[in-house]
Amino acid sequence: MHSDPVIAVIVDLVDSRTLDDRAAAQRDVERAFDGTPAVEAVDPLRATVGDEFQVIYATLTDALVATTAAILALPPTVQIRFGIGRGTVQTIGAGAVGPLQDGPGWWSARDAINETHRREDGRTAFLRAWYHDAEDRHGPTERLVNAYFLSRDHIVARLTPRARRIALGLVQGRTQAQIAADEGITPSAVSQSVQKSGVAALVEGLRVLGDGGR
Repeated sequence: MHSDPVIAVIVDLVDSRTLDDRAAAQRDVERAFDGTPAVEAVDPLRATVGDEFQVIYATLTDALVATTAAILALPPTVQIRFGIGRGTVQTIGAGAVGPLQDGPGWWSARDAINETHRREDGRTAFLRAWYHDAEDRHGPTERLVNAYFLSRDHIVARLTPRARRIALGLVQGRTQAQIAADEGITPSAVSQSVQKSGVAALVEGLRVLGDGGR
């Protein structure tokens, strides 16, 4: 049992039935969550039922960094959505793939992913995440995080493959010089891409939230 509030995350594949290679997409998602060494999950990502996964992080900052990196790391043909909930979680039994858990953290995550679905079907089809806090529903942190998701996901939806790789490198803590070397371009070209593509806002917004995130 996690007696202190944690960040519970439900992940599911978007349009999983239309994927050409469902098994490959499953592996892609698992790899995407392994690519941010500075972030360690309290309970690691695991597949649950159908096209869903679950993972728990200690802090909202960790969850924001990990989920942003995962979106950017996936190939364009594989998309995921998130429901992110803050609250306590308790283990109520043992399952075939891990402990069976319940509690306000998971209830909030489920409500959040349902809200992501609802908003995707409306005016914000690009949206891929929503956040609920079991202890402060509609509070200032919740509103701030969801405003960031609306901006982040709109930016990500418009990124070129190279801009996605550049954004991923920055989220993972790499320097523009390191990214430039990998891409075979100049640091100046990386800087221009960061400014023109919206990646600067994506990364800086993540940093600002991290400075005050729970």
